[in-house]
Amino acid sequence: MRTILNTLVLACFVWGAVPALAGDKDVTLYKNPQCGCCEGYADYLRENGFTVTTKPTHDLAEMSRQAGIPDEFQGCHLSFIDGYVVSGHVPIGTVEKLLTERPDIKGVTLPGMPMGSPGMSGAKEAPFEMLEITESGAIGGVYARE
Repeated sequence: MRTILNTLVLACFVWGAVPALAGDKDVTLYKNPQCGCCEGYADYLRENGFTVTTKPTHDLAEMSRQAGIPDEFQGCHLSFIDGYVVSGHVPIGTVEKLLTERPDIKGVTLPGMPMGSPGMSGAKEAPFEMLEITESGAIGGVYARE
């Protein structure tokens, strides 16, 4: 049963990433159904020129694991942008850097739900550190600080 579930999750994960490969400004964002801050992040991306499709799911943690993000490094939502994974409330500067530099990584993650990050309320307390998600499915070093 677990193998069937994993296969279905992976198939949905791959199928859901296909629209994000259409162009560098197309985003597919997976989020928990009731999460308002994720909608705030989607709006933030739209305000910065991206076309965002949100897809509510209850399988976000498993999808993040399939993308190579260990539980303790997962963000609040999971986005696919031009072939990259972007997990959490990653600032637009880092997203643009990723799309411009095109590094040989799976993507980046901003773990948790830091106050003051795009889509989140509150004051920013320290620079945000976006971590690399390596091609081998591990967390690398810091990709960017904002």
